[in-house]
Amino acid sequence: MPHSILLPRIMEVGRDACQKLPTILDSLGIKKPLIITDEMMVKLGYVEKLQTILKEVDITADVFSNTMPEPTESSIESGVQQVRHQEYDGLIALGGGSPIDSAKAISILGKFGGVINDYKFPHQVNEAGLPIIAIPTTAGTGSEVTKFTIITDEANNEKLLCVGMGFMPVAAIIDYSLTMTVPPRTTADTGIDAMTHAIEAYVSQKRNSYSDQQALAALRLIGPNLQKAYHDGKDETAREAMMLGSTLAGIAFNNSSVALVHGMSRPIGAFFHVPHGLSNAMLLPTITEFNISSTPDRYADCARALGIAELHDTDDQANIKLIAYLKNLNTELKVPTLAQFGVQKTEFDELVNTMCDQAFGSGSPNNNPRIPSLEEMLQLYALLWTESASDSVLPS
Repeated sequence: MPHSILLPRIMEVGRDACQKLPTILDSLGIKKPLIITDEMMVKLGYVEKLQTILKEVDITADVFSNTMPEPTESSIESGVQQVRHQEYDGLIALGGGSPIDSAKAISILGKFGGVINDYKFPHQVNEAGLPIIAIPTTAGTGSEVTKFTIITDEANNEKLLCVGMGFMPVAAIIDYSLTMTVPPRTTADTGIDAMTHAIEAYVSQKRNSYSDQQALAALRLIGPNLQKAYHDGKDETAREAMMLGSTLAGIAFNNSSVALVHGMSRPIGAFFHVPHGLSNAMLLPTITEFNISSTPDRYADCARALGIAELHDTDDQANIKLIAYLKNLNTELKVPTLAQFGVQKTEFDELVNTMCDQAFGSGSPNNNPRIPSLEEMLQLYALLWTESASDSVLPS
């Protein structure tokens, strides 16, 4: 059975790959780009660095730096208006997943108009917006190599999944030196996000032989290096491995899919403003334990790729090690429970049925190796309030 594989047209990978930006713009015929980023990238000097590189070839790049974490339609509106009223011929998305996701939405809305709800999945956005050169500064989302963007519809408190070739960057610059200043909390959250992408791509019902290889390669890089990058942000070897692992995980799920962790994670972010990677981390051990009986061989492959199980371990032995590893990883990386994050149980209980509706509506749970019932999803959400999933009884 054939599978369609989608990738950026151009990828530059390695330290100081940003220096190739003028060459990429020239190859794409872009003369007047707009840099889309956030205030932190301005403060760290990364925006000025890009502008300096571009000035050497007589390109002046304007800047839109008002993107926000977990972007909303209102947070990108001024960027959309800036694109509509200026003659930009390309966008440079600089930052973590939020600026890159913002740039994707601005590219389409700025060119074709409408509101973000018009582009919500299952609608497929295959029209070409303004070309995007994506430059990630965190090792996590993989947004630089995906056809997805997530924008919150504030009126309904819903994270909208938007899908299609129109959201795929035409070029990606994977320069791990830009991640050397990422703080431990963000390193942990984005790193577990990348791990989740790879695991879900590998166990997804939409998996294929191509995505399988990208997912396992990503896990081989992430497994030995996530804790190293968290504990020592100056470990250049670990940072490089995490950056490449994140991109490979992005390629994997872009050409397969994510599943139940992501489906249940998005409403947590929309209603309680938990960063996306962190909500994935909260869910990953419990959802893995829920799924594991449905595809034990594949989860065992993940454990071996992560380096936490031996080749001679049985699948059962590997999976026991995988569950223990994920729980211990959350402890080591100080992943909080929802209560520790500050979410009120009464508010959660009032919203949990709506959260289930939104999770199922995203389509991601239907890609899961074990599709939950509504009652099972409610039980899985309830486990977020325990200190340890092992202290509770999982749906059987």
